[in-house]
Amino acid sequence: MQTNLADFIRDTREGKEADAILRSCVHCGFCTATCPTYQLLGDELDGPRGRIYLIKQVLEGKEPTAKTQQHLDRCLTCRNCETTCPSGVQYGRLIDIGRKVVSDRVSYTPVQRLKRAALRELLPRKAIFSPAMKVGQLVRPLLPSSLREKVPAPQSSGIWPTRQHARTMLLLDGCVQPSMAPNINAATARVFDALQVQLLVAQKAGCCGAIRHHLNDHDGALNDVRRNIDAWWPAIEAGAEAIVMTASGCGVMVKDYGHLLAHDPDYAEKALRISGMTKDLSEILPDFEKELAAKLAGKINKRVAWHPPCTLQHGQQIRGKVEGVLRAAGVDVQLCKDSHLCCGSAGTYSVLQPELSHQLRDRKIANLEATGADTIVSANIGCLTHLQSGTAKPVRHWIELIDDALIAAH
Repeated sequence: MQTNLADFIRDTREGKEADAILRSCVHCGFCTATCPTYQLLGDELDGPRGRIYLIKQVLEGKEPTAKTQQHLDRCLTCRNCETTCPSGVQYGRLIDIGRKVVSDRVSYTPVQRLKRAALRELLPRKAIFSPAMKVGQLVRPLLPSSLREKVPAPQSSGIWPTRQHARTMLLLDGCVQPSMAPNINAATARVFDALQVQLLVAQKAGCCGAIRHHLNDHDGALNDVRRNIDAWWPAIEAGAEAIVMTASGCGVMVKDYGHLLAHDPDYAEKALRISGMTKDLSEILPDFEKELAAKLAGKINKRVAWHPPCTLQHGQQIRGKVEGVLRAAGVDVQLCKDSHLCCGSAGTYSVLQPELSHQLRDRKIANLEATGADTIVSANIGCLTHLQSGTAKPVRHWIELIDDALIAAH
């Protein structure tokens, strides 16, 4: 694709990156076949190829409109198109650049601005979000359905292990997961403890930065990134082997730290090292498959439907690893029809685009339930909460199955 970027962006870091991405697109249209919003709406401008053209026009100087903004905001950033693309177009990075440029030129409505500001300022701040979630859980039965589905029932986290081990790894606690589903990180710590690995949580680490980044607050996101690097660095220097991610949405963001701070002379080298050390849970546990199989032989008699989050299968390009670990532990794992498609959660998308989000959720739930599984499992807090709002079947993080079986084995 030939480009002629406008002066305002041509020589900037973002402009050079966008130009290279645009030039790699051969507008073949393969991406439209796997785009969830194109499948729902049937509009070329609500598919990756159409959005790429819109971004190209804006970067070449055409003034964006509210319709331009709407088409870009309807994108889930699921990155299924990247998996499909034969040319390796880095669409996720391009849509972030395009949205930021458009949001700087097209004002949202007052209601939209309020929603986005609330999400941007509330969700990443654990000190505010956690008590707010507790209040929401107390009055959950009284909440309207649109809010109730965002507030999971209270959950006990169980005991965090206190044994020390020679092997240590860092764990990102995250911003919303500790109050929405506190058992996930505690279960992960217990599983690693059983495998003679100690998980450490850096108290000053917080939101990975994804929420602010995808809401076009790129500077705020970079502040989150730098804070996390500073919080983790002492443990890294002390010998921590990896940074473990239990939420795939956080994992895909932290793995991008090296790219996001490549321009920062004070953080570029550290950020690159952080990215290299960051591992999804499913990238680490395959090394312990034989040990887990020996500990759990015959302990899990369960059929589960596995929903691979987009941030895992498309963002991080990790496939088959969760299924492998669970099957080694004796779990009957089923993949549903169209397992490559998004469930509609997509971070804050379910709040900002509820109608499309619910349509995608209901399609996904129907396919998951058709497997006949007792339980639905996934690997990202947004997917877990979103899917649970649409089904009576339990929806859990897959590591909780391993944890339950290890506890039962003792």
